[in-house]
Amino acid sequence: MRPSGRNVDTMRPVSIETGVTKHAEGSCLIKMGDTHVLCTATLEERVPSFLKNTGLGWVTAEYGMLPRSTSTRMRREASAGKQGGRTMEIQRLIGRALRAGVDRVALGERQITIDCDVIQADGGTRCAAITGGWVALRLAVNKLLKAGDVVSDPITDHVAAVSCGIYAGQPVLDLDYLEDSEAGVDGNFVMTGSRRLIEVQMAAEGATFSREEMDALLDLADKGVAELVAAQRAAVG
Repeated sequence: MRPSGRNVDTMRPVSIETGVTKHAEGSCLIKMGDTHVLCTATLEERVPSFLKNTGLGWVTAEYGMLPRSTSTRMRREASAGKQGGRTMEIQRLIGRALRAGVDRVALGERQITIDCDVIQADGGTRCAAITGGWVALRLAVNKLLKAGDVVSDPITDHVAAVSCGIYAGQPVLDLDYLEDSEAGVDGNFVMTGSRRLIEVQMAAEGATFSREEMDALLDLADKGVAELVAAQRAAVG
């Protein structure tokens, strides 16, 4: 039924390679099928002005797609002079998601910026960015801990995300582009390692969905996030 031949509850192959850049405090290349995202973390001993002298840290994110990450070349947003609405929405989502797994008091008055650059896109880029972004964040915080710059671990839980949708009338896990472009319903589910929900983005396109179907998608997302958290654990050791 699925173009890839996967079962309805089967993820695409997931791999996370760490330490892929020289200068970033944390980095990884996450691959979810044919979606590949480079995630880097930058530590700075400063915070935005609205947080000065509060004792609170900050985690934020930036997101972008390379011109040939898709089947046709897209124009660089820098050449257009501004970011598109989709880009701004996604990078805000990544920041919100990752902050949900951080004790900002324990982090102290410093900022960690997660940069997520999509090298190749085949659906689920924001989910891959969140999942890989957490790994880059974890590695950067490990450096703070090793240096003694923080007293206790500010990371409180894993954070990962996966897409689910209704394709050809069936709830399916981890949509690729072919499925996402034809799905009657699609959603992105952001969760902690303890399976607490952080954010759910769901919408119907040319169809509606029932409460039972939504519950089925949540069950699939729970399974997918568990697998992604296992991959995160394997990546960071």
